[in-house]
Amino acid sequence: MGEVAVPARAQWGAQTQRALQNFQFSELRFPSAFIRSVALIKWAAAQANVELSGLDVRIAGAIETVALEIAEGKHADQFPLDVFQTGSGTSTNMNLNEVIANLASQLSELTVHPNDHVNLSQSSNDVIPSAIHVSATVQITDKLLPALRRMCECIADRRQIFGKQVKTGRTHLMDAMPVTLSQELGGWQCQFEQCMERLQSCLPRLQLLAIGGTAVGTGINAHPDFGRRVCERLSNRTGVVFAPHPDLFTAISAQDTAVEFSGHLRTLAVCLMKIANDLRWMNSGPLAGLGEITLPALQPGSSIMPGKVNPVIPEAVAMVAAQVMGNDLTISVAGQSGNFQLNVMLPVIASNLLQSIELLGNAVRSLADQAIRGMTVNDERIAATLARNPVLITALNELIGYEQAAVIARQAYAEQRPIIDVAIEHTKFSREELQHLLDPLRLTEGGNSTSGARE
Repeated sequence: MGEVAVPARAQWGAQTQRALQNFQFSELRFPSAFIRSVALIKWAAAQANVELSGLDVRIAGAIETVALEIAEGKHADQFPLDVFQTGSGTSTNMNLNEVIANLASQLSELTVHPNDHVNLSQSSNDVIPSAIHVSATVQITDKLLPALRRMCECIADRRQIFGKQVKTGRTHLMDAMPVTLSQELGGWQCQFEQCMERLQSCLPRLQLLAIGGTAVGTGINAHPDFGRRVCERLSNRTGVVFAPHPDLFTAISAQDTAVEFSGHLRTLAVCLMKIANDLRWMNSGPLAGLGEITLPALQPGSSIMPGKVNPVIPEAVAMVAAQVMGNDLTISVAGQSGNFQLNVMLPVIASNLLQSIELLGNAVRSLADQAIRGMTVNDERIAATLARNPVLITALNELIGYEQAAVIARQAYAEQRPIIDVAIEHTKFSREELQHLLDPLRLTEGGNSTSGARE
């Protein structure tokens, strides 16, 4: 293809330089977690190749040293390629191969070749899918799952503090039967726990790697035991158990596991959107809204209205959720591009999947620490609206019938009076009996609300 000029400061070679010139679509670059995972694969491959393919131990040692330096975050400026590139990610694989080869040559004073040595027993077609799985698994294990556990602990702590504080429940954003704050927050906690279960259920498939399949899944130019040995070394290094995929043709041609995992991330995003909006509604006001809780005041809310404070963390979390939902759609479309023996949208799958994990981990932790952990309850406001909730009359349905209960509720709404005062006028129950029958805390406990009552 002729000569190409490479900057003197660059450690990469001609293939990377051509990719730099060809792919100028965005300022998006691969996340550091992905570069780290490719580097770890090169490190593990060098060790396996010494044992299986006769790679010179000195060359392998230099490759291992440089690969670990890259995995630790060094030489980060040597990986400049756009995410939008060749669909196999070959340009980024060669970027790593060239940088490692050049630095290893300098370190060892030997000639280390990017293809013959660094890429020995590998292809971009098995390295890049493997790096997607390795980086996603490590990020989920080290970042997202701990953030979700922290969230659940935070909610459990708030539930203990709020105890049996009763509030008006809402359906269709309209007054409904009462619930306790503990019950409401318990619903949130269960959502997060189930999100963790979904993510964990997918991890065993994400821990299966394409490495060893090389170009199309047959393992051409690789020892039959190469993939297993690479996985063993990656497992020892990361603390996560990886294994070769039982069908390397599937691992290279399809990205079904990434699509599945992204779906679970989308579910978490939907959960976050629901809870962020609940917090915004409950915090709304403080005078003209619901005003049930007060979230921590983190910054001024307006450049023109003095004293205004906004629910900035729930708003930011909602935007994260929207981004993750969009990422999932991109990954779903990209997953369909497994033409014959290779998926050709691997870079955008890697980028979007890792961005979603990063965003969700940060959003979950922020919502827990900067919103839920510091929220306070406005007891007087909750009690005032609860006492005037006509829907409490639902507890008398079995004693006076739905129609008469509806008459009482409509009158209470129209006259803006406490439901107990109107019920006294329309039933034979005493105030003491109605106070028992319409007790909001008792009504949160379920069961037969009229048990033991008399007409």
